[in-house]
Amino acid sequence: MKKLLIFLLIIVAYSANGQSVVKYSNEFMNIGVDAGAFGMGNAVVANIGDVNSGYWNPAGLVQLEDKQLALMHSSYFANIALYDYAAFAMPIDDRSAWGISLIRFGVDDILNTTQLIDSQGNIDFNRISLFSAADYGITFSYARRMPVQGLNYGVNAKVIRRVIGDFASSWGFGFDFGLQFRKNDWKFGLMARDITTTFNTWSIDEDLFNDVSDQIPEQDLPETTEITIPKLQLGVARTFTFNYDYSLTAEVDMIMRFAETNDIISTGFASVTPAVGLQFAYTDLVFVRAGVGNFQNENNFGSESLTFQPNIGIGFKYKGIQIDYALTDIGDQSAAVYSNVFSLKIDWSLFR
Repeated sequence: MKKLLIFLLIIVAYSANGQSVVKYSNEFMNIGVDAGAFGMGNAVVANIGDVNSGYWNPAGLVQLEDKQLALMHSSYFANIALYDYAAFAMPIDDRSAWGISLIRFGVDDILNTTQLIDSQGNIDFNRISLFSAADYGITFSYARRMPVQGLNYGVNAKVIRRVIGDFASSWGFGFDFGLQFRKNDWKFGLMARDITTTFNTWSIDEDLFNDVSDQIPEQDLPETTEITIPKLQLGVARTFTFNYDYSLTAEVDMIMRFAETNDIISTGFASVTPAVGLQFAYTDLVFVRAGVGNFQNENNFGSESLTFQPNIGIGFKYKGIQIDYALTDIGDQSAAVYSNVFSLKIDWSLFR
């Protein structure tokens, strides 16, 4: 296991720093999924073990006992952008499982006024059309138990599709790798996203862009090729049980990006920020969650301040149906810009 982790770190570090130009792309794939995970501040990489593992750590899929379906909806920026997610997973046998998930983050019904004025110089409102700017991510997941008791691994193959109306579109491909190790009440997890970097190749309609070249600066146009640098998330979790009916799950994660950012630990090689999540459960029926993460050192006109993202959430589970809600701060705690996230999970055991 030590050799595997060292080898994985070498691949990720080489992929992140071996590029002559580092770019940021596909940030919509880093938002997260599942209101339950949001409520815990996204600190779930070690504890996750349901259909949503396909996103957080595919190794957790082997914990499934039956088929599961997950749905999530949220809106951002005063309902301007819609964020939707759907996933399905099922066991293959007692040692392996597979899953598929779809993420869409988009802004719809954008007014296209590029043809508002005809060739004669007349304004014609009938020439106004609507278009969408949307990002899609499809993930195929596979997980398997290893011969070592309690050790599981999982892999993701991702297909990225990004569309800006008829103006431009891109395709991207990437891979993730996850590990989980469970011993008694302790759980450990590692998730390596975009381990070989994820590449996006853009196709731009130059004729359409030339029509609006005076409105869109050249530097704002998409690059022909974009790169998503790798990111590691390591976590440790433990569940405490009280009087059989009550339990408390706590997890601490460290999120590492191979770039210099505003994270509280930042170097030229990598940046690290922690995330902490708590879940209090009553008889696997009612859940109360709290989490905090995204610690950043922000520089405001010469003065530096520490910001963070607090989240809270609740959940209800009856037989095979679970409904979760999270109130998340997508900015920082001082801006108080919150978003409501709802998710639904259905376990096929309900139909037995």
